[in-house]
Amino acid sequence: MSIFDKLIINAAITGMVPMKSDTPHVPITVDEIVADIKRARDAGASIVHLHARQEDGSADYRAEVYSQILAGARAVAPDVILCVSTSGRVFKTFEQRSEVLDCRNPQPEMASLTLGSMNFPKVASVNDPDMIRSLAQRMAERGIVPEMECFDLGMVEYANYLVERRVLVAPFYCNLLLGSLGTLSATPANLARMVGALPNGTTWAAAGIGRFQFPMNALAIAMGGHVRVGLEDNIWYDDERTRLATNAELITRLVRIAQACGREIATPDEARTMIGLQTP
Repeated sequence: MSIFDKLIINAAITGMVPMKSDTPHVPITVDEIVADIKRARDAGASIVHLHARQEDGSADYRAEVYSQILAGARAVAPDVILCVSTSGRVFKTFEQRSEVLDCRNPQPEMASLTLGSMNFPKVASVNDPDMIRSLAQRMAERGIVPEMECFDLGMVEYANYLVERRVLVAPFYCNLLLGSLGTLSATPANLARMVGALPNGTTWAAAGIGRFQFPMNALAIAMGGHVRVGLEDNIWYDDERTRLATNAELITRLVRIAQACGREIATPDEARTMIGLQTP
């Protein structure tokens, strides 16, 4: 990977945590999410990392809701890469977490796969070995590429274990998420260690949680990696928390940084080629 490779921007626009009471800019309803997908794509995102919400803002796992979001995304941003969540932060059973993988017309191209259990500030996300293997197998059956999510070095090492046993097969894409309380801190040394431990051929993106978002994004751009950015991870534009961000603003700022570093922004089709995804 060259530091001058085109930059893939993965927009995590909603998540499970931010509510309208936290920021009016977080999209909650299907229509709001679809509209923000278009804004993210127009700003430069190649991938949209999607979570469904219920009308009251709480998380939703149902394929019925995800299908509306995916169809809406294809209507407003026909070329964007569609990635869905199988998070265990709220929903615990395999049936709940895997239901989104059955969406069709369109089918998600990628789906999150967290490679270990961890503590968020107020809740645990449990990802036991059987769950990880079962989700990976279901993704393989559906032709969906795992979006590996690693919050600790041990999760990266577990990725290698799963690759050796062919639970995971190429293409490999991984989000390295640093700075969440209870997981690996957001430092250049820690990011470098995680990148160095990844399976060969992995396309990687760095994310920072909260105030660490921009430093980790900027560091990844300078290192030749890619970025995950969005309101899921950070609702503020500035460290002083005086200005609430929009997804498009966060993306646009990274486009400027990439251009200053001599890196062009990858289109979705270019990102598919770089990652190894099939064209839908």
